[in-house]
Amino acid sequence: MHAQERLWVAHVDNATRCLYVECYDGEPESVEMPVRDIILDAARLGSAGILLAHNHLSDDPRPSKADCSATRRLACASEAIDLAVLDHLIFAGNRCSSMRRLGLL
Repeated sequence: MHAQERLWVAHVDNATRCLYVECYDGEPESVEMPVRDIILDAARLGSAGILLAHNHLSDDPRPSKADCSATRRLACASEAIDLAVLDHLIFAGNRCSSMRRLGLL
């Protein structure tokens, strides 16, 4: 098995209790943000919010331009169904960055 990036999406209710978690496998250098699938799951589950997390294989947890762009696309689509994007965490090695804390959400 080769190393790859993975995207985890946790759907939560109004009390931030986890309703469902989905994992999307990516490539060694990237993972796609399946906006349509995430929105469909949220509508089906009645999610109030989602929390995203993915890994970088490098030791750099800073969000890439692609990470920022994909997260913005998802946040815009989420507004249409009153779905809150709570955060997007990026893990690399033993470090983590929060797009919310960085002011990117």
